[in-house]
Formats: sequence, structure tokens, C-alpha cells
Amino acid sequence: MAVQRAASPRRPPAPLWPRLLLPLLLLLLPAPSEGLGHSAELAFAVEPSDDVAVPGQPIVLDCRVEGTPPVRITWRKNGVELPESTHSTLLANGSLMIRHFRLEPGGSPSDEGDYECVAQNRFGLVVSRKARIQAATMSDFHVHPQATVGEEGGVARFQCQIHGLPKPLITWEKNRVPIDTDNERYTLLPKGVLQITGLRAEDGGIFHCVASNIASIRISHGARLTVSGSGSGAYKEPAILVGPENLTLTVHQTAVLECVATGNPRPIVSWSRLDGRPIGVEGIQVLGTGNLIISDVTVQHSGVYVCAANRPGTRVRRTAQGRLVVQAVSVCAPTLLTLLAAPAEFVQHPQSISRPAGTTAMFTCQAQGEPPPHVTWLKNGQVLGPGGHVRLKNNNSTLTISGIGPEDEAIYQCVAENSAGSSQASARLTVLWAEGLPGPPRNVRAVSVSSTEVRVSWSEPLANTKEIIGYVLHIRKAADPPELEYQEAVSKSTFQHLVSDLEPSTAYSFYIKAYTPRGASSASVPTLASTLGEAPAPPPLSVRVLGSSSLQLLWEPWPRLAQHEGGFKLFYRPASKTSFTGPILLPGTVSSYNLSQLDPTAVYEVKLLAYNQHGDGNATVRFVSLRGASERTALSPPCDCRKEEAANQTSTTGIVIGIHIGVTCIIFCVLFLLFGQRGRVLLCKDVENQLSPPQGPRSQRDPGILALNGARRGQRGQLGRDEKRVDMKELEQLFPPASAAGQPDPRPTDPAAPAPCEETQLSVLPLQGCGLMEGKTTEAKTTEATAPCAGLAAAPPPPDGGPGLLSEGQASRPAAARVTQPAHSEQ
Repeated sequence: MAVQRAASPRRPPAPLWPRLLLPLLLLLLPAPSEGLGHSAELAFAVEPSDDVAVPGQPIVLDCRVEGTPPVRITWRKNGVELPESTHSTLLANGSLMIRHFRLEPGGSPSDEGDYECVAQNRFGLVVSRKARIQAATMSDFHVHPQATVGEEGGVARFQCQIHGLPKPLITWEKNRVPIDTDNERYTLLPKGVLQITGLRAEDGGIFHCVASNIASIRISHGARLTVSGSGSGAYKEPAILVGPENLTLTVHQTAVLECVATGNPRPIVSWSRLDGRPIGVEGIQVLGTGNLIISDVTVQHSGVYVCAANRPGTRVRRTAQGRLVVQAVSVCAPTLLTLLAAPAEFVQHPQSISRPAGTTAMFTCQAQGEPPPHVTWLKNGQVLGPGGHVRLKNNNSTLTISGIGPEDEAIYQCVAENSAGSSQASARLTVLWAEGLPGPPRNVRAVSVSSTEVRVSWSEPLANTKEIIGYVLHIRKAADPPELEYQEAVSKSTFQHLVSDLEPSTAYSFYIKAYTPRGASSASVPTLASTLGEAPAPPPLSVRVLGSSSLQLLWEPWPRLAQHEGGFKLFYRPASKTSFTGPILLPGTVSSYNLSQLDPTAVYEVKLLAYNQHGDGNATVRFVSLRGASERTALSPPCDCRKEEAANQTSTTGIVIGIHIGVTCIIFCVLFLLFGQRGRVLLCKDVENQLSPPQGPRSQRDPGILALNGARRGQRGQLGRDEKRVDMKELEQLFPPASAAGQPDPRPTDPAAPAPCEETQLSVLPLQGCGLMEGKTTEAKTTEATAPCAGLAAAPPPPDGGPGLLSEGQASRPAAARVTQPAHSEQ
């Protein structure tokens, strides 16, 4: 529907004065009373608490209520009211007594469950927290003490483990007599461990672990302690028999880190943290000879604790360590969930408030616990959920009641509950009704004017109309929740209002209130009206070419068209024709349609419109050509994603191969330059040998040839100054010109004539020689060739007409030379 509104013509905006007048009316209302605190009319002085009962024994659940009498008290078990009977009795102070607690369901229901105390008076009803009542139990021993042998002066240790509800109390007996707990050599740890230090012969005997709670008493198997006197004076290195265990606790619990050390002389036990931080002194105590007890642990107590046993007067020591993890949240392990849970407790209680009728009341309640508690709201003991004029926000921590009336006056309770227990807090809402408030407006009618406007009219209230300062009209879609309601203010002298900017073919709910400086009247009877219908707006349409003969049409679906007997109509035709193909009827939920078997050379006109029971809307028209698509299809076939993926992989592989080839080329170029430099030196040495006269001694050869061998610049300059040059006749003997061989010179005599396009056969110079000929300036018969010797170049004759050679540094083009093709070459 939003698409229709966006595509429809713009309408003039609604006037702002009705919305601006509403805050002014609210400012004139009396200020609400705040800060009444907890409900003084009815509240719990004592609530029932979780307890453990002994089967067959009586149990009393406490409940005391403060409030305006008369107050009626009842009890619920697992949410169901508990009837009075001989089995359970309601005491005069409101407490509940169960005469014989039943555990087994055989023949009669068990008394285990969640109990609530319910109190009610004329102001409302409150429900206490849930008290979980469980039966006391005791299991068998999981770990029995084991027999042990110790030397005089040494250490002995016994341990037992048992589970029960409530937690069993562990004591020890020696030879069926309770041990003397005042003896400093005997240490009892809370986890069921007995340590005996400085053993003596009289310590020997049979030891039993005794576990007791309100359910029963259990005694473990006996374990014999044998004290040996041999080797009592011999030196023994310090050793730790039992070190601290890894513990995972939650905040406020007690950590017991055990450390039992032995040696002769007796070692000194000390504690430290592995991270170097101080352990502290608050809540820390050492039990026995080396056990560390940390009470009321916090997250800051987490860490690795190191127990060290030191030989007195030396640096000889033995260590053991254990990790303590204190969690602020519960872990997921089911066995630890109960141990790590923290009952729900309130951070912010709801406050009792008074509000004028017709305004909004808000209660806030915040609770914490582990796991995080779930918050629910009760109204006079009944669960209150969102709906109507009631809203819950912020994980149910905020309760908002809008447009309050006399039916909303009650006691509201915030109940926070998790696996560890529940808590409740209550507050009362008082609705203020001023004397002389007007009654509700009468004869409220709503009449549709157009597809976007409804006219609402009403009559004055019957009484107390002189102080009316205005009216407030409440508007919302009939299908929307109350929280989406909005208001428009109306002048006191106006008894009708035109509501505009509404949606076509939509049902709306209207009601109205009269406002005075002392408060608002009660709401009028709601009335319903539906806006008139209209033909749908043109739908937005886009066209996509799928191929040379197919199109895909895309638009947004309008599911609401189906509710009004509507849908879409599609027409199409070649632009050269006068008649359309269609209509093709499509439902309002469809958002695309494909056209196929089209003429690839034609231009098509496509038309899409929406219709409903009020008629056809305006059409959206698009023109599309398939000519370019057919050409592109011939040149580039349709996309094959698999081929593209393979091509992408091939492209990636080609890039990697190209990188390798490039690196290889660079290496070959470097090697070519290195070996080329070496070959150039050798090549020029052969030229020197060929150009030098064979009959002269080596020392008498023309030093000018040294210029060809890369002589130093100073030597080449000296040779130039001495004007010692290679004899041109020797070069002619080595490389005679073509005319000397009897071949006719094919070069034209006319320098302006074009050069003939004939092939020039270049002789291949052997690698052992480096030859030069006198360069001719006729461009038509000369060929640029790369000189075999990189630093060698032919030079024009000097100004004096004599033959000349340019040295490496004098060559104008060191990489190439103009060489006239000889008829033959001589070695």
C-alpha cells in the first residue's frame, strides 16, 4: 500500500493547528502526584521463603500483611488456589502450616512445589514471591575415606564426598568417638577433608566420615591410620602432597584452596598469585598449616594461586598452583547452573502514582540476577499482557497505560523470576476524578468524504460544559494496535472535524474526549468509518532484456489489491502496430512477468496498470528495442556462470604464468648483457688481429686499432692528436666495394629518383670477426643494421678527405651503423 501512496498525486498537507493545540490542553491539566512509594494500603511485611521440609514432619510458611482492613489472605500452590483442609491450615497471622509434609505421590499428591501468599482488600490484590518447598534428601557416599600410613611428625589426610538437600554437615569420628576439633593439629575443611599434621603414635586408629542434615545421618566406611616411628629424624626434602584444585565459582561464594606439604624439618607454606598481584587481607584466612580460604569471592579474586613449600632457612622450595575463576554470569553446564545462579533482586522498584483520568500512567521496574530474571506484571494478581491501552517496553521493565480510567485503578506488581528464585514489588495506581468534570461527548458520527478524508461530528456532553477548553480526537486504523493511535486537538466551539491524509479503502476508529483545566472526561463511544475507495495508482515498472526475443517485466507487488478484488493488467504490442496483445490478468502478489517469442528487430510498447473494484488505474508505459540485444547476443553468447568461473580461474592462472615469464625474461636479459659485454671484448680483439699487419711484430702494430678494443679515453685522445689512423687500403682489401668485384652499381645516378624496392642480401659476419666498410650517404641503397660490436660505428670522412674511424666515445649512434652490402667478405 505504501507504493500506492508514493505514486498517488500529492495532496495538500493537513493543518498543524490541531496537533499544536494538544500540548497546550495537557499543560492546563493538574500536576499528577508522585513519590507515594510502595503501596501503603496493602503490602507484605513478611513473605514466604524457600525451604526444605522433612517428609512426615510439619512445616510453616510465613506470611504477614500490612494494609487497610479487612484483609483476606489465601494461598496458591503452583498457581492454583489451595483449599483449606485438615492437611494444611491457615494460621491467624496469615501463615500456612502443613501438618505432615508428603513426598511420595503414592495415594496422595506431593507437597513439593511453589507456594504464594495472596492478600486482598478494597484497594486491590497482591501476590507474594514464590517460595519453593522441597523435600530433604541424603544420598550415599560418593567417596569414602581410604586407609593411610604416616610417619611421626608427618601429615595424614582423609576425604569423603556426599550430596544432600540441604547440604550435609561433615564431621569425623576416631574409633567411634568425635574427634577433638579444638586440637590444632586436626583441620576440617568444608569440602569434607580431614588433615592431621605432626603425627603422633596416639593418632592411629579407625576414622569415619559422618554426614548429617535434617533428612538423615550417614556414616562412611572406616579408614585406618597407621603411624610409623621409623625415620622420624631423617632429613626429607619438602614436598607437596595435595595442591590447590582448579575452581569455578560465582560471586559471594567461598573458595577453599588446599595445600598439604610434608618434609623434615616441616616446610613453611606460603601463598602468592602468579601474576604478582597481592592476595589482600579482607576475607582471607589460612586454615590449618597452609589452606587458603577466600570468603565472599568477587571477580577480582580470579587468577592463578601458587602454593609454595619452603625448607626453613634455605631457598629450597616446591610449588603447586591452581586456577580460581569467579564468574559474574552462570555457565552452561547443568551441574553448575544451580551453584552459580543468583536470585533475582530489584535495582529499581515501581512507585505508586496518582494520575488524572484520561492521562498516561507509567511504572518502571528493573531487576538483576543470574541467570537474568524474566519480568512479568500483575494487575490485582492477574497476569497483565500488552494490548488495548497497555504497553510493555524495554524487556517488560516499563509498563505504560494510556488513557487511564476508573477500571485501571489497581495494585500493579512487578515479578522478577529466574531459576534461583523470584521477587516481587508492588505499586498502586490512583485515578483522580475531579468534581464537575464533563461527561463523554455524545452522538459521535464518522462519515467518509473521499478516499483520504473522514468527517467526524459529535454533540456536547450533557453536564459541566462551561469549563471545557477543547476536545481531543483519537484516531487509529481499526486493524492497528492502540499504541499506533494519534490525536488531533479541536477547538471547544467546534463540534466537527475533517480528518485528512488517510489511506483509501481503510477502516478507522475514532473517539473523542472533552478537556477542562481540572482533567479530561471519559472517552466517548468509539465509532468506525471506512474511507472511500479509488482506482489504484500507476505501478512502477522496469523492463530487462533477457535475449534477442524475450523481455522480463518487474514491479513491486501490492498484496492489498487482492483484498479489493484487484490485480494487474498487462498489455504489449510492436510499436508499428495499432492493437495490443492483452490484457494479461495477474494477481496483486505477482511482481514479474516474462514475454517471449518476440520479434528481434521490433520496438515494443509495454503497458502495465493496476485495477480494483473501483476501476482501472492509470497505466505505466515503457518502450524497449530488441535490435541491439540481438546484435549483442550474436557477438556475445549468454552468460554461463560455470564458464565464467573457469575463465576466471584460467585468467588467474595466466596472470601467474605471465609473472613467471616476465621474471624469466628479465633474468635472460641480464645474462645477455653480461655475456654480450664479454663477447664484445673478444670480438674486437679479432678485429684487431685482422686489421693489424701480419708481418710486423706485436709491438709495432698501429696503436690506433686499440680504439676498437675499448682503450682508455686518455689513450684514444692521444691517438687522435698523433693522427695515427687505420689505413683505408687495408679495409678495402678486407672488404672490397661491390664495383670492385665487377658487379654493376644498381644505385641510381639521379639522387631525386626513388629508390628501387629490391631485396638487399646482408652477409652474415662470422662471430670471430668484426668488419666495417666505408659508409655511403645514398639513402636508397643503405640499410640500417645493428652493429655486432656495440661500441663500433662508421664515420663520414674527416674534413681533410682522409678515411677515419670513430671510437666508442665518438660514435653518434653507438647501437647501429650504416653498412653498404658488399659482394663478398674476406677473412
